[in-house]
Amino acid sequence: MARGLALRREAVTGKVIGGALMTAILTGIVGAAFGAVPNEERIKPYPKNPFYWQYKGEPVLLLGGSDDDNLFQWTGEKLRGHLDLLKSVGGNYVRCTMSSRDPGNVWPFAKVGDKYDLERMNDEYWRRFEEFLEETARRDIIVQIELWDRFDFAREPWQNNPFNPKNNINYTAQESGLKERIDTHPGLRENAFFRTVPLLENNQVVLKYQQAFVDKLLSISLRYGHVLYCIDNETNEDPRWPEYWARYIRRRAEEMGVEVHVTEMWDPWDLAHPMHDNTFKYPEIYTFVDISQNNHQKGQRHYDNALKRRVSIADNPRPMNNVKIYGADTGRFGTTRDGVERFWRNIFCGCASARFHRPPSGIGLSELGQRMIKAAREVTSAFDIFSCEPRNDLLGDREENEAYCLAEPGRQYAVYFPNGGEVTLNLKEAPSELTLRWYDIDNLRWSAPRAVRGGGTLKLKTPGSGQWAAVITRLTMKGGEG
Repeated sequence: MARGLALRREAVTGKVIGGALMTAILTGIVGAAFGAVPNEERIKPYPKNPFYWQYKGEPVLLLGGSDDDNLFQWTGEKLRGHLDLLKSVGGNYVRCTMSSRDPGNVWPFAKVGDKYDLERMNDEYWRRFEEFLEETARRDIIVQIELWDRFDFAREPWQNNPFNPKNNINYTAQESGLKERIDTHPGLRENAFFRTVPLLENNQVVLKYQQAFVDKLLSISLRYGHVLYCIDNETNEDPRWPEYWARYIRRRAEEMGVEVHVTEMWDPWDLAHPMHDNTFKYPEIYTFVDISQNNHQKGQRHYDNALKRRVSIADNPRPMNNVKIYGADTGRFGTTRDGVERFWRNIFCGCASARFHRPPSGIGLSELGQRMIKAAREVTSAFDIFSCEPRNDLLGDREENEAYCLAEPGRQYAVYFPNGGEVTLNLKEAPSELTLRWYDIDNLRWSAPRAVRGGGTLKLKTPGSGQWAAVITRLTMKGGEG
């Protein structure tokens, strides 16, 4: 605290200049995370199975859906009601883009007259952010933040963005190298905003204000233990851009003495694209991976692509998150049915999280979304998912996209059927007697348990059409009838 006061005193006398000074002024916190959640209570990979997360000392499967991506811009009862609804159906995971482009949103910087001053923060923006973190922490809902949403930095949103030279008093287009108008899709990479870091254009004019924004965010978020960090929304920028910010966040966290986890979300829909290697192959930079763009794929291909990547990191496992699952009849990226199947296949592929994307591209926290989250929580609470791994090799007489298996052979098995079916399950490692229960996913209903014989092959035929899950275990089943 003494250093913070010293910096502020020097700010008055003008003895310190540059980004460090501005950061100190804007955040008001230097060198200490006051009231930070202890590291043992923070979200981190589950030590016994690092493909999953641990929170408050217990393993957790992250399930979610919401009707917007930047829920921190919601306030009061609208926010609390949505979080309560998510919690009531077993959800514990939301996405938080730090975006401001929607009607009713506020931007992070304060205005002076009709222009923004990038050296002054907008208290309302940050008040909303802190309220959001307070409300999610109170409900044990994990938040995955995205620092930069590229759609805020092109086309119409760029015309309103404080970083646009025409909108602030701090630099001109010539001084900053930023264009005042960008009419192309952000995937065409026309905005130099995403090339400011030292290993690219080293644009210190803009970078110091980007750092101030991130420092202000971290001065709030590092106090909380339920936050994950992602640099961008579906980027195809040079990998040196997100690497800079990943290291920046982790360095700031280390200075505060807290543990954080960071990833990047790449744009290519194919997980085999080399761009995804930048997260999968560098665990020292990215401590988890987000495979949301794989949720453009359908059927067996959707599952196989994720599984290949999961296998590729088996020697150094990390959580694989899906912060947005596409698929809704109202959108362009698959049907509602596609979205629901993607949700379940991610779970049965051993992913750490599954969240429905917001409408219109996903089903969000619609009535169907609520039912699927509730069903998934019922099914995954009926066995120890954290001890299981994807084991489709145990299934026989299986057609493409017919059934998916998670198992801890000899102890417990779970099989998901997207639309009815009949397969065999290898129980040769299991004891002589087990318990089988069917869960009717579409109607949220358990069947009565029945004994089945292990030590051989079990024929599994769904009781009807539609989505079903079979859970076979030596243990007494969790969950009530009906």
